[in-house]
Amino acid sequence: MSVSTNDLKNGMTLDLAEGLFTVVEFQHVKPGKGGAFVRTKLKNVRTGSVVDRTYRADEKLEQAIIEKREMQFLYRDGDDYVFMDTTSYEQLQMPRTALGDAAHYLKESDGVYLQMYGSDVVGVDLPAAVELTVTETEPGVQGDRVSGARKPATLETGLVVQVPLFVNPGESIRVDTRTGEYLTRA
Repeated sequence: MSVSTNDLKNGMTLDLAEGLFTVVEFQHVKPGKGGAFVRTKLKNVRTGSVVDRTYRADEKLEQAIIEKREMQFLYRDGDDYVFMDTTSYEQLQMPRTALGDAAHYLKESDGVYLQMYGSDVVGVDLPAAVELTVTETEPGVQGDRVSGARKPATLETGLVVQVPLFVNPGESIRVDTRTGEYLTRA
């Protein structure tokens, strides 16, 4: 589907020759002399890199329609992650690399929204915070209450986060999926 550069919106996804890009920012510029143009900041959906591009006003670009499918993470099969569509019960197997950082926050039976472009997964929508169990950390010591002091803890998904000294192995904690930081005990 073609879209004019005059109709760009933040969050819109474009299918360019270099891959899929999301519009982060755009600005219409109308100089005194010469034709108007549109200055954009685009983020590569796969790599996360940001590029600046300038287009003529009313230039046609290809818009990518991203479909969000509600899926449930079932289990890991080697390096692959197996998901099930909650509507059609169809299963989808994908490599860990396609999930990016989202793999650190997924545990079995979690629900997520996968962003699909055709049959390719281009992104994962996670909740703002997830509950994960601490599998390994040094045990807290009585009286060890230094304000703001932190220690590393390994979680059930393999993610390592800094937690307060009072957190012990076996406890569930809430982790912010945007920053990867400890929020609170669950």
